[in-house]
Amino acid sequence: MTSNGLSPAQALDVLLEGNRRFVRGVPLHPNQDAVRRSELTAGQEPFAVVLGCSDSRLAAEIIFDQGLGELFVVRTAGHVVGPEVLGSVEYGTNVLNCRLVVILGHDSCGAVAAARAAVAGEAPAPGYIRDIVERVTPSVLAAQAAGLHHDSDVIDTHIRHTVDLLLDRSRVLAQQVAENLVGVVGLAYHLAEGKARLVTGRGLPEVSVGDTATRPVN
Repeated sequence: MTSNGLSPAQALDVLLEGNRRFVRGVPLHPNQDAVRRSELTAGQEPFAVVLGCSDSRLAAEIIFDQGLGELFVVRTAGHVVGPEVLGSVEYGTNVLNCRLVVILGHDSCGAVAAARAAVAGEAPAPGYIRDIVERVTPSVLAAQAAGLHHDSDVIDTHIRHTVDLLLDRSRVLAQQVAENLVGVVGLAYHLAEGKARLVTGRGLPEVSVGDTATRPVN
């Protein structure tokens, strides 16, 4: 259990229930007032780390209907992983005691589209954008090797690759998952529907991969 009383599976349920409210158009907008702002001056106890794409349409607190101090959010284009991302995620689980890590991808991802274009032989991206493209390219190649070409399949492959990469490169996180202290999930967000779909999960054996819109809340 976390300092806020949530297990990894319960933390996921809170996020998915918030997303269902968002999809239905009945968000609660919790913990977003002056009282909450004052309460947080002494410290923070977020219940989940969200590593998401920097896309402006993917604001985690909004699509999961959460408030101030509830999510520890890390964002990079294409949710690519570097040392600063690994350190931020480890800070969230090891220092802030978050017991859920979410990789949040989405359809129509510009970083994935750029990587697919690069693999197809189109002109390389300029400047440091090329670094992002190169980090996404292994996911695109893996999808192609598996015969997957639809946008959603490539996105799912990249989400799974990011989950695997986090656990491969972070011994801290891998140990926490092995000891059932932390769960790691990959979610795919659908821009038109506003719905987050579970793609993959580690350390949450009771969670089934599939459509999360009908997943019951404990």
